[in-house]
Amino acid sequence: MPEVSAAAAYGPHADLCAAFLQELPIDGAAVSIFGGSAAETLMCASDITAARLDELQYDLGDGPRWDVFRTHLPVTIPDLSAVGVRSWPAFAEAAATTDAAAFFVFPLLAGGLVIGVAELYCTSPGELSAAQISRAAQLASRTAWTLLRGLMPDNETGSALIPLARREIHQATGMVLVQTDSTADEALLLLRGHAFASGRSLQDTALDVVSRRLDFTPATGAADTGSQ
Repeated sequence: MPEVSAAAAYGPHADLCAAFLQELPIDGAAVSIFGGSAAETLMCASDITAARLDELQYDLGDGPRWDVFRTHLPVTIPDLSAVGVRSWPAFAEAAATTDAAAFFVFPLLAGGLVIGVAELYCTSPGELSAAQISRAAQLASRTAWTLLRGLMPDNETGSALIPLARREIHQATGMVLVQTDSTADEALLLLRGHAFASGRSLQDTALDVVSRRLDFTPATGAADTGSQ
C-alpha cells in the first residue's frame, strides 16, 4: 500500500489522505470540501493523479463527486473504462488520460450534512469488498468530523453576539442534537458546517432551524423545507 508524506502530498492536511491509504487497498486519495465562496477546497491529495481526478471533476462540473454530493451515497467505479462510466462523459474521457483504472468516491458525512468528498483510486481495475466499502465510509465520516472541528469558524458564538442571537443558536443546537442523536458540541459543529457550506451566518442558519425551515434529520440530509 503506498505511503503519503507531507512533502509528497498536495494540500494542507496530508494526514487525512494518509488514513485512507493505510487502511485500504488503494493507490491514491484526495479529500476536498465544499463551502463558502469557493465551490470546493482541496484539503489533501496523495499524488498528482489524485489531485488531477479531483480537479477534473471540479473544472468540468461532471463526475461522480457531484452525484455523491446530491445523494449522500458513495459511488464505486471498479473499471473507469467501462461503458457505465459514460454517465459522466466529460469526466470519463478526461480520466482516461490519468493513471487511474478504478475510482471510489465517498461523502464526508456528519449527521445529515455532506461537507465534501473522499476520492480514492487504484491503478488496476477491481472492486472494493463490502467490508472495505464500509471501512472507507467510516473513515470518510471521521474525516468529516475532523474537518468540522478544525476548520469551522467559531467567531459567531462569542460575547459579541446579541443575547437574542445567542438564544437562537442555543435553541437550534438543542434541536439539531435531537434530530441527529448527537452531542451538544457535535450539533453546534453541524450548524457551523452548514453555515460555512451555504455561505451564510451561524445566526441565520440557527434561525432557519428554529423556524423549522432547515432540518438535520439524517433522512432529510439537512434539507431546506422551502419556506421563503
